[in-house]
Amino acid sequence: MSDPEMLSVPREARSYQGASAGVVTRVAAAVVDALVVAAALVGSYAALVGVRFVLEPRSFRMPDPSLLWSVTLFIGYLVLYLTVAWWMAGRSIGDHVWGVRVTSRNGGRLGLVRSFARAVTCAFFPVGLLWCAVDRDRRSLQDLALHTSVAYDWLPHPSARGEGRH
Repeated sequence: MSDPEMLSVPREARSYQGASAGVVTRVAAAVVDALVVAAALVGSYAALVGVRFVLEPRSFRMPDPSLLWSVTLFIGYLVLYLTVAWWMAGRSIGDHVWGVRVTSRNGGRLGLVRSFARAVTCAFFPVGLLWCAVDRDRRSLQDLALHTSVAYDWLPHPSARGEGRH
């Protein structure tokens, strides 16, 4: 990594650049991502309400979302969001806020299949991320199973540095 690239990294963060992210950072990023997905779910509900009102204004009643539908949609949105974010950018909004990137074990970008598999395992087994608190290399169960890594990275997208998709 060249010196000009490091100038874009905050001085206090430079020593962490490339180091594995710990449990606190990962949980904080996951909370941000959950809030983003919850906002998308609320927006979808508002759009549904609006469409139903426009189509049938006289007999309009607020839809009553069931807990099962809400949880199912939340998980579906979460998997879609994480898959696309990790595949396209290597980071979700939560990852970006906390300065981390999800990569393959060798530092390359995740393909679509591995991004999807990681998103599914994170959505259905989020407690697996806590394993990085006891793993000496700070790997979650998802990282171990899918050969991925989460490291601090404040630099631009890897493709901006000439790295290709792996």
